Amino acid sequence: MSDARPPAILSIQSHVVFGHVGNSAAAFAIQRLGCEVMSIHTVQFSSHAGYPGWRGEVFRPALIDELMIGLGSRGVLAHCDAALTGYVGAVEVGLAMQRAVSTLRAANPKALYCCDPVIGDVGRGVYVREGIAEFMRERAVPAADILTPNHFELDLLSGRASTDLDETRAALRGLHARGPKLIMVTSLILADTPPDALDVLLSEGGALWRVRTPRLPIAVSGAGDLLAALFVAHLLRDAAPPRALALAASSVYGVIAATALAKAGEMALIAAQDELVKPSRMFAPKSV
Repeated sequence: MSDARPPAILSIQSHVVFGHVGNSAAAFAIQRLGCEVMSIHTVQFSSHAGYPGWRGEVFRPALIDELMIGLGSRGVLAHCDAALTGYVGAVEVGLAMQRAVSTLRAANPKALYCCDPVIGDVGRGVYVREGIAEFMRERAVPAADILTPNHFELDLLSGRASTDLDETRAALRGLHARGPKLIMVTSLILADTPPDALDVLLSEGGALWRVRTPRLPIAVSGAGDLLAALFVAHLLRDAAPPRALALAASSVYGVIAATALAKAGEMALIAAQDELVKPSRMFAPKSV
């Protein structure tokens, strides 16, 4: 940013009372990097729905519209630099998210929109409600400046299988042609990815950069939410896209490594918060 005002991000995601997914992961990370965050919660659950006995409610989509009207009346949207959206519980919620992005862009035409197109994952398949995948493909992808799919979502949205780098390039070209200028693919496993590693790939203007990190012996919820939030925050803090990729991926690795060490069931986001600002192990982006 060129002025003294800290960057600001409008984050429209789920919220949990216990744990770190959605806004409960993104908001703290954004703030820890010195950015302002305006959080709009689409749900409030006791925990993520993977836990038995969770409780809570999905908020009505019109609440997003009402909150955006309130933000507009305060005049703060003109100073909001980006929108970040994640899990969409229903198509109606997704449409309200898109209206919010349009409202933000009307107030600040330079505002970026990062869409994390949560649909499913390798091994689990599609786990969102009927119509969400189509909404992401037809509405969210064309509207986004930045897209952060995982490997499964890249294949689903592009309609292509990506098993090697050439196939991945073709899938990314197809998605770029539909709107997004930056695409960060997470949890990518290609033919040349070692069995003890995971790749994160960034695509911009025909150029590709890869960050490869060791595969850790743990799976936790919210890592993708955290990665997308950190990537956007670093971009707004004037990091070039490959540098933003490296910083975000290195921070997430540090947090997950601390989680594995603590044998915790949720991301050790608070205990390992210094990893967000200064990762203890930096992974360099490599042009591929």
